[in-house]
Amino acid sequence: MKRNTLFVLIALGLGGVGVANAQDASSWYLAPRLGVVVPDSARTTKASVFAGIGAGVWVNPNLAVDFEYGINNADFKNSSPRAGHEWESVQLDVAARWFFGEIGSGWRPYLMGGIGAQRHKAYSGFLLDNVGYESGGGWDPMVTAGVGMQYNMSDRLAFRGEVAARYDRDNNSLNSDMAAADGFRHHSGFTDGIVTVGLTYSFGGSAPAPTPKHEEAAPPAEAPPPAREEATPPAAVSIDLRGVEFKFDHPRVGEKLVPSLKAPTSESVQILDEAVDTLKRYPNVHVSVDGYTDSVGSDAYNQKLSERRAKGVYDYLTEHGVDASRLDGPKGFGEASPIDTNSTSAGRQRNRRVELKVESQ
Repeated sequence: MKRNTLFVLIALGLGGVGVANAQDASSWYLAPRLGVVVPDSARTTKASVFAGIGAGVWVNPNLAVDFEYGINNADFKNSSPRAGHEWESVQLDVAARWFFGEIGSGWRPYLMGGIGAQRHKAYSGFLLDNVGYESGGGWDPMVTAGVGMQYNMSDRLAFRGEVAARYDRDNNSLNSDMAAADGFRHHSGFTDGIVTVGLTYSFGGSAPAPTPKHEEAAPPAEAPPPAREEATPPAAVSIDLRGVEFKFDHPRVGEKLVPSLKAPTSESVQILDEAVDTLKRYPNVHVSVDGYTDSVGSDAYNQKLSERRAKGVYDYLTEHGVDASRLDGPKGFGEASPIDTNSTSAGRQRNRRVELKVESQ
């Protein structure tokens, strides 16, 4: 593998950017990364570029598991008799990352541990003191451990920075440049440092189930008597906001309603505008504005999030001509009263909602 092809991994991993649920439990993601390997001093190789890519899954909001591939081609030091040649290292591993803090708290620190195998092989063959290493190489067991930080830049895209130690019981590289009577001495293992930055791009989870469009009770079949100045609603008025869908972990503090809505936002705005029209046509109707979340995150965090959702809809209604005296709230109820299961992505999407409940008319 040529050195410049290391970057193909990164190019493949960064092919798309979108919006969905970055840390939704059971969602899959792609994790390209790029960095540097600081080798064990006994390797007699220089620091080298590291490129890797992984496929990961969120087991729960705190635990992610990645299946990873990584590679670095290291030049031997100028002082080494092997100067001018490269030593290729390829790793395959499974790594678990345990995240701390709330999902919506910005930067989230984590601990990482992994296990796998690493292959070492001379990239450009060479002969030294009649000892051939052109076909040398093989697989050895390896473990990794490290710390990192992750930051959600959107609902699908997150940034990762990580520092790790990689130990592999390498019996295929050379331990020393000093020749012995029987050739070069082998060693029992090396510990390298790896510093990387990368992205995670979430694409997992089932697509949200289609949601019914806004429904409202039909107006009276007959026109109201001329003497009446206000329309009287039917016996049961339904102001249905199903279809007004929020992005995962939105709105953030200080964020307005529309940017916090799931794309395409035009569909949600249309439903909200129909609710405004219904309230204007029935001025005697009073409603409560109640916000809810899914079950991901702590009770305290979800309570605040549900309050922000209710406040966003409340502000939208009043900004579009609905008198605040007709609205009770806004109120948040956190993850209470789910209308669907929290075990699937589609169910959690439906539970992220605001309801307009008719109190009087």
